[in-house]
Amino acid sequence: MRADWVGSRGISSSSESAVARTAVRLRMCHDCNVTQTVLIVDDHPSFRASARAILEADGFSIVGEAEDGATGLALLRKLRPDVVLLDVQLPDMSGFDVCIECGDLDTTSVVLVSSRDATDYGSLIESSGARGFVPKADLSGAAITSLIG
Repeated sequence: MRADWVGSRGISSSSESAVARTAVRLRMCHDCNVTQTVLIVDDHPSFRASARAILEADGFSIVGEAEDGATGLALLRKLRPDVVLLDVQLPDMSGFDVCIECGDLDTTSVVLVSSRDATDYGSLIESSGARGFVPKADLSGAAITSLIG
């Protein structure tokens, strides 16, 4: 893991746009060789590729990708990733519906993403059970870490 996962540094400016459902706490990584696994669920191949590159550069391990909610749910149950990066607008169901369907997977942190602003979704983000929301334009490892910490 990256060095900024250890200790008590503040959240960097690149993650300030993340909307958290829960209080922000920093990851205390005692074994910096442990990698957080991520499943990316988004219908845009270009975003999946960008998200993979960004998160891998920040020390995450991408274990799978899905282009729709049904495939995402199947991979989520099969792979049991630490984090699911989940687009709010999928072709077959909303990211909020996916959150409802995967509610029994307590060990996985769901982070919603969209090209739209969090305010467009009102209280849906908070009531979804997701750890929070990150605008696609602001995606970074630090933004994800600030929500799942």
